[in-house]
Amino acid sequence: MVMSSMNPNNWKGKSLAEVDTPSLLLDGEALRANIARIAAFFANRPSGLRPHFKSHKCTRISQLQMQAGAVGITCAKLGEAEVLADAGIREILIANQIVGRVKIARLVELAKRAAPMVAVDSETNIRMLSEAATTAKVEIRVLVEVNIGLNRCGVQAGTPALALVRLIASLPGIKFEGLQGYEGHLVDLRDEAERAEKTRAALGPLVETRRLIESAGIPVNIVTGGGTGTYTFTGDFPGVDEVQAGSYAAMDWYYFDIRPEFRQAMSILATVISRPTPELAIIDVGRKGVGAEFGPPRVKDFPGASVARFGSEEHTSISLPKDCKLGVGDHLELIPSHGCTTSNLYREFVVHRDGVVEDVWPIEGSGRMR
Repeated sequence: MVMSSMNPNNWKGKSLAEVDTPSLLLDGEALRANIARIAAFFANRPSGLRPHFKSHKCTRISQLQMQAGAVGITCAKLGEAEVLADAGIREILIANQIVGRVKIARLVELAKRAAPMVAVDSETNIRMLSEAATTAKVEIRVLVEVNIGLNRCGVQAGTPALALVRLIASLPGIKFEGLQGYEGHLVDLRDEAERAEKTRAALGPLVETRRLIESAGIPVNIVTGGGTGTYTFTGDFPGVDEVQAGSYAAMDWYYFDIRPEFRQAMSILATVISRPTPELAIIDVGRKGVGAEFGPPRVKDFPGASVARFGSEEHTSISLPKDCKLGVGDHLELIPSHGCTTSNLYREFVVHRDGVVEDVWPIEGSGRMR
């Protein structure tokens, strides 16, 4: 039988010192401040915010974002869209192509209880969606994805995009809503002036494509894109209606370095399990518990401490200042370089304030790879 102290739901009201590790922490005050800050940015602008779910994968956070004025939620996977719908969120954009009989059948079922949109960039996929939606007597909303420099998915701007839009308009079961263009290759440029200039240059062909489609007599309801690194530029760009920023809510150190107006809410609580030398501590979390695509984690709020070695699956070596009294059994916190992949590794956020657990929120989207 699992001891009650091991159940995260029994940690409410307890000190973080009583929380088992590794645990994914969320500073509730910092989270709410971040949500309020970006909501204030969009409050008096023509563009709206459609936050990305993949950053935190937690429906409680999505609900807070919707309450703060978000126009809907963006996600990366159909499985994420399903848990959002389970939480009562209807306005969902799956910012990817949904391809294959099994996935499209699930999308059709989702369309019966929510209002999903999906990205398309090929005639084959468009016809798949039309056939399935027509058979099921539902309507699926689609956005034509335009490649604006990321060179991942997306049709070329201009007439190739217009050709797909015309095809969509001619087919039953699907509805053309607009365009998606993601400047993902620019969102983390460290120089702000360069990031702003290149973002605006990338968005130009996307908005020009919008004008081309509108001149053909086809309404474009939505042009969407953007991220935390570019939200101030994309959100002010004429012709862009929605921004898909997501990392701002919980933040990691990689984004914090270029967007310091937001607070770092996410961290990983770990325990010191060994003190092999006076200036070294070993903690109980490694690569299996920290998203580190952009570099090793950083030690939070511990002057003089830094990550000395980050390569093991279950251990991280921490370099400590001289005469440090940190002992075996003590806790410390790490800030990951990549929040999106970190949240995918855990099943709950331990939400805290002033060192006390306020609540435990499930991360329903973690592991939803399909």
